[in-house]
Amino acid sequence: MEKLRGLLWVFFGVETTTRIALLTLCIGGVALGPFSLLQTLLVGFLYDSIAFSYFLLPILFYTLVLPQRYAGGRFDRAFTSGLFAIYTMLLLFLSVGELLFWDELDSRFNFIAVDYLVYTHEVVGNVFESYPVVPIMGVLALLSAAVARFVWTRMEPLGLIPRSGRRLLKLAPVVCVLSFLFIDNGPAESQANAFNCELSKNGIYSLFSAFRQNDLSYKRFYKSVEDRAAIGTALRLMNEGQNATGIGIEHSVNGGSATQRYNVILVVVESLSAAYMQEFGCELGLTPHLDALIHDSLFFDQLYAVGTRTVYGLTAVTLGTPPVPGNAIARQSGCDHLFSLGAVLKDHGYSTKFIYGGFGYFDNMNAFFGQNGYDLVDRSDLDDAEITFANVWGVCDEDLFRKTIKEANKDFAEDRPFFYTVMTTSNHRPYTYPEGRIDIPSKTGRTGGVKYADFALRDLIDRAQAEPWFDNTILVITADHTASSAGKTDLTPEKYHIPLFIYAPKIIEPKRMSGLCSQIDIPPTILGMLHLSYDSRFFGQNLLEQSPQRAFIANYQKLGYLTPDRLTILKPVKDA
Repeated sequence: MEKLRGLLWVFFGVETTTRIALLTLCIGGVALGPFSLLQTLLVGFLYDSIAFSYFLLPILFYTLVLPQRYAGGRFDRAFTSGLFAIYTMLLLFLSVGELLFWDELDSRFNFIAVDYLVYTHEVVGNVFESYPVVPIMGVLALLSAAVARFVWTRMEPLGLIPRSGRRLLKLAPVVCVLSFLFIDNGPAESQANAFNCELSKNGIYSLFSAFRQNDLSYKRFYKSVEDRAAIGTALRLMNEGQNATGIGIEHSVNGGSATQRYNVILVVVESLSAAYMQEFGCELGLTPHLDALIHDSLFFDQLYAVGTRTVYGLTAVTLGTPPVPGNAIARQSGCDHLFSLGAVLKDHGYSTKFIYGGFGYFDNMNAFFGQNGYDLVDRSDLDDAEITFANVWGVCDEDLFRKTIKEANKDFAEDRPFFYTVMTTSNHRPYTYPEGRIDIPSKTGRTGGVKYADFALRDLIDRAQAEPWFDNTILVITADHTASSAGKTDLTPEKYHIPLFIYAPKIIEPKRMSGLCSQIDIPPTILGMLHLSYDSRFFGQNLLEQSPQRAFIANYQKLGYLTPDRLTILKPVKDA
């Protein structure tokens, strides 16, 4: 029993320390009442115990297959020391990983962590560029070696575990099976405070749970109605019942006056929260150019992102559809040949391109855009001479925008109207960018990333204004999501608040629009500015004609419908 007791102390010691460290990171938002903390700790102990049973399985297997003549021998002792060293290294590594993951997303491991295991180049590169990885790993290795030495000199090997200990080991697979069948994240998520929910969880258990629930069947896990009723409700909410074509939610859109072949550049800025703008109360002076642009633009001050990751925002501004649980549509199988903004414009003779500063295989971007009406331009299409600065996520925003202008010049020379969706990367950890552009040094944090993004957007406008196509071009600027979506509640609306600028001095009259709206309204609004007539399958609405006074927000499993007076949240409730 001494061996198992030692492992138990190491495991629960590391997990408890991790939970306390995470608590300090969210101390301002967590519920600190005695009952709330007690519930958090008790539920946390439940998940820690389940995760501990995972670690016992290899030990059980080892004791079952080890020949009795080797029990207590040199091999047994070496294996015991090595296993404890590996366990310690793994626990400490996961603990550090959880701290870094929480620092970025205010959450325990979830299916985003599973995605990170797929895109190792970007994620590992980001970690190495953002943190002192080598010293951290060195410290973890030394601690693990110390544990191994202690086990070698002070503890009997695993092969000598008595019968009582072996009976305890045999409970491990029973606990694993029962937890798989009967326990989900429900006990943790029953708490009112979202931070307490996350603190209750165990990172190891959450990681395995994320593998199981990476994709969620909407009809299986969520309350729903028959398709016919849902279609009727959707058309009514979009005020399109009289224009329905009888094919799903498809409805006819009449562009009204003659079609205008304006060029459109839709810039989606990484993590541009409205909260970083002086207009919305920030006093750090991070967005002087964007704050000034408000007065020259059609500016929407109540736009909300649909989700918490780039792929959700890009899906919304491309397909005009509300968020779905689990993976975004762009990451799901069957995401090809969908009704998209690019496909509509391509059918009307436009050159449509997705221009990205990184490598487009990330988050399935190239496959999604390439199969839905867009030509692709990503980092691999930039010559070395076109790249002045880059990090693991992509080229700096200035390089990206210069490439965008080159593409526009080519299409203009061929007398083709163009529509581009341009995705930036600079406002992302490790927040590195060319020195000398702003008064915040590179790699010093999010504030520098925001201010550099603001600088690069001003540079884009200045360069574009010198081009012959500018007077016939509409520049749309928004964000993919905010910098952080975590809050005390399941869905905190202000954590999804992003700006929307429509800038075209020769085309659009400056005005402030204060109606509640969503990213999904951007595609029909762009087409409305062009006065295009088409059969639409967008769920969004043309903001130039009406304010929908609603927004959609989501966080992987919870779907929110926001109106001026309430937030309705749909959670997975059906039995699997």
